[in-house]
This record gives sequence, structure tokens and C-alpha cells, in this order.
Amino acid sequence: MKGLRRYLDKIKPNFEKGGRFEKLHSTFEAFESFLFVPNSVTLTGSHIRDAVDLKRTMSIVVIALIPTLLFGMWNVGYQHFIANGQEANLWQNFWFGFLQVMPIVIVSYVTGLAIEFGFAQARGHAVNEGFLVTGMLIPLIMPPDVPLWMVALSTAFAVIFGKEVFGGTGMNILNPALTARAFLFFAYPKEMSGDKVWIVDKPDAFSGATPLGDAMIGEVDKIPSAMDMFLGFIPGSIGETSTLAIIIGALILLFTGVASWRIMLSVLVGGLLMGLIFNLVALNEYMQIPAWEHLIMGGFAFGAVYMATDPVTATQTVKGKYIYGFLIGFFAIMVRVFNPAFPEGMMMAILFMNVFAPLIDHYVIEANIRKRRKRWQKAIN
Repeated sequence: MKGLRRYLDKIKPNFEKGGRFEKLHSTFEAFESFLFVPNSVTLTGSHIRDAVDLKRTMSIVVIALIPTLLFGMWNVGYQHFIANGQEANLWQNFWFGFLQVMPIVIVSYVTGLAIEFGFAQARGHAVNEGFLVTGMLIPLIMPPDVPLWMVALSTAFAVIFGKEVFGGTGMNILNPALTARAFLFFAYPKEMSGDKVWIVDKPDAFSGATPLGDAMIGEVDKIPSAMDMFLGFIPGSIGETSTLAIIIGALILLFTGVASWRIMLSVLVGGLLMGLIFNLVALNEYMQIPAWEHLIMGGFAFGAVYMATDPVTATQTVKGKYIYGFLIGFFAIMVRVFNPAFPEGMMMAILFMNVFAPLIDHYVIEANIRKRRKRWQKAIN
């Protein structure tokens, strides 16, 4: 590493003001800060020193996504060989899935980072590390054989219209990864309808229906067992099938304090309550599905852990986090059951609440102000 440090110090003057490549200063700074801790410090004024910066926070989230990524790779291969009536061992399943998933990850990162670097250069700003997480989330919420051009197109749309037009990292009101999925959902509904999941090279006789797809058309008896859904041995988007892998990631996020346990818990409570209400009404077979099973179906768990907890698009107040998370879980199950056109209600619920998050915080703060004003008036009287 010392040799790399010396090499960067040697070429650094070329990227500073007056150097041959001064216009690429943001690009060089991004690579340098990715490899090493920035050597710039605050010299004047009061400030807080903390070892945890944006880069380290994003790195922790990426680490928390690794269990879902690795299992997703294995499951892609597993579903492929099952669909073709073939047997394969652990390594064969994983290797097939690795070759299928890695191009999606590469296209996501290359497309998104290219746009991020371009905007940073045009604005003369530093490149933020926010896309480290988004670039991994986008492949994990995609079907396993999504065309690469769709990945590139949706990623570009998400970064440009879901993030950069608002000012970049920390300024966006919608989760960029879900923006990419929503774009594909509405632009190419046939491929992203949610009732069928692409399984690469599948025979025509194999439908590849997801549990949500079976439930949507009333074939509740075809839904896999709860254990299979919990472990993830089912068709689905790459990173959303295994609730167990998602729980491992959630523990990492909670242990490090990166994600809000209040949002995760309230999402689960909201989804469970809506499921119990449907159980009481029980007008059709879909409503009779046990409420707790909704928590391990589709992308509910993935959304609760990785999407709803996005610190930029979620609420900031303590009470607001409970309200925000509860409504996400509540609306996700409501949309899932009531509207067959949107079988994966988690995406719509989170994006909807992203828009209302600032309003929730506003009313929570206003309520606190009124409460303190009344307390003050009582004290002076």
C-alpha cells in the first residue's frame, strides 16, 4: 500500500489546479479517497470529529448486502437446474448464478458511476460514495435474466432523474434503486409484472411463478412452504428470496447502528396488522393467507431492511420513524392484496412514503413545538 500511496502522491499534482488534468480533479479525488483516508482536515471553527464517514457507512451497507448477493447467486443456479430437470451440486449452482448475476452488477456500477463522475466533473464537486450501495441494490431487486440494456437504462434513469436532478447524494426524495425498478415496472410491464420471474433458459413448460404470482391469480395452494420461502428456495428477484440472508444483513446494520431499528420494527408491525385485518375479513383465499407469511413473501423483508431504512429518503424524527415504517408495512400488504396489478406492493409503498416523509417530520416537529409552548405558557402562568 505504501507503493500505491507514493504513486498517487507522484501523479497528484497533474490533477490539481494548473495541472495537465485539472478538469479530472473530482475523478482523481474519488479514487484516492476510496483507497485511502482523505488527508484534508478542518483547520478553523468548531467541528465534530468522527471516524465514521459516508464512505464507511456505505461500505457497511454493502457488507450487509453480501449474504443476499451470495445466496441470490446460488439460487439463480439452483432454479435454473431445477427448471431444466437437472441435478447440480453447491458449486455448480453458485458458479452458474455468479456468471449470470455479475454482468448485471457490473453494468449497474459502470452505468451509475459513469453518470456520477460526469455530474461531479461538470459541477466541480467531489464524487460522493452514495452509489456504492445503490449500484448493489439495483441488481438485487432485478429478475435474474433481465436484459443488460434494461439494467443500464433503468440505472441511468434512477441516477439522473431520481438523484442528480435534486442535487445528488443526500438531496434525493426517492430511493434511487426503487426508482430504477419502478421505471422498468411501468416502462416494460410485461417483463416486470411480478407474476412471472425470468429463469434463464427455462423450458416453455416451466412457468417460474413466484409465490406472489400464485397468490395473485388465486392459486394459493401452489405457494411454497413457509420454510422454503424463509430460506429462499423459490423463484424471485436475485436478492429478495431468502429472508434468512436478509436477517443476517439486518443484524449487521443494527449492530453497527447504520440502520434504524424503529423503522424495521414498525414496518413489520404495520404489515402484520394489515395481514391480520385481511384474515378477519377473509373474503377470498388470498386474504386467508396467515398474516406472518406476508412478511416472508416477495420483497417485503428486503424492503423493510434495506430500502425503508435509507437515511436520505426516510423520516428523521423519532416519532416520524415509527409512523413512516408502520404506514409502509400497512400499505405494502394492502396494495399487494387489493390491487393485482401491483403484486409487489412494497415498492409502491416505500416510494409513496418517501414522498410523504418530509410532511410526517413537519407535523411531528410542529406537534413538539405546540407541546412545549403549552408547557411554557403553563409555567409562566
